[in-house]
Amino acid sequence: MRTVWPLVCLIAPAMLTGCADTDYYLQSIGGHLQMMQAARPVAQWLTDESVAPALKQRLALAQRIRRFAVTELHLPDNASYQRYADLQRRSMVWNVAAAPDLSLTLKTWCFPVTGCVGYRGYFSEAEARTQAQELASAGFETSVYGVPAYSTLGWLNWAGGDPLLNTFIRYPEGELARIIFHELAHQVLYVKDDTLFNESFATAVERLGGERWLAAHGSAAAKKEYAEFDARRRQFRALSIATRRRLARIYKENKSAAPDKQALLAMKNIAMQDFRDDYVRLKSSWGGYAGYDAWVAGANNAAFGAQAAYDELVPAFEALFDAQGKDWQRFYDAVRRLAQLPAIERARALKKIPTESLSG
Repeated sequence: MRTVWPLVCLIAPAMLTGCADTDYYLQSIGGHLQMMQAARPVAQWLTDESVAPALKQRLALAQRIRRFAVTELHLPDNASYQRYADLQRRSMVWNVAAAPDLSLTLKTWCFPVTGCVGYRGYFSEAEARTQAQELASAGFETSVYGVPAYSTLGWLNWAGGDPLLNTFIRYPEGELARIIFHELAHQVLYVKDDTLFNESFATAVERLGGERWLAAHGSAAAKKEYAEFDARRRQFRALSIATRRRLARIYKENKSAAPDKQALLAMKNIAMQDFRDDYVRLKSSWGGYAGYDAWVAGANNAAFGAQAAYDELVPAFEALFDAQGKDWQRFYDAVRRLAQLPAIERARALKKIPTESLSG
């Protein structure tokens, strides 16, 4: 999962006078500036004799992927992803998500310009977990997850843009392409207060673009690696979506006049145990792959709610792409038209797009 950063308080520290949580914005500014200072142009890394050949190969690949994004997917051509930084840590930021015990609706945090989102990001994992503990004490279920990249929506291209990072540069080729396409898609369009729309759109672009990249430029080994990885991802997504829908049906009963909370909690617990049991059976066919183990171990309403933002509307966006003749510019124009609608009409219009023919 990726994220969009509350940039208004990264751009000018003086704006902190209007921010309620000064410490939070200060860590945001400090973390972002540290990353920007660590970034150097890719060309410098490629000519530096002290840089390992393997890293140079990945950086060169990332530049080819970026050019493909511009020329073939019509994504923005700017300063982003032309620099690289090694942050000396495994994640760029850590997001905190929270939800009630009988709801998948995430708690939201609101920021100037970017609007309200269902997560709160920290450059320090320890600070993220402290925030999660505070929310848990207030009765929320929480999820803390590492994020390999975030988008500044193109607003800081004048300062060097979003850099390539050690947190994702060694991803398998297909996944490296997807993450670059996803983050550049956020620079095409961003709708304030609609995380589901924004992330589903970017995920659709990454899926469609990633497949095109591999078809045009991927080696046989890269295609095989991606096919295996993506097959597991699709199987896990199907399982998690089914569980999310089951939980949603259970929680819908919570809105009745006199819900039996203990009965609902018991139903929820059964659904969660079934999810974990089904995962064990699914995993047995993966030849030892354990990439989802940590997510499953910590699965709760917050984790499922955060996941929903990245896949709930993707089939509709993929169908819209097909409806536009698989023409990228026409697709972006159609999405922009949707973005101009009021939120309720926007969601209704997306739900009307037929998706039966899509595999998801």
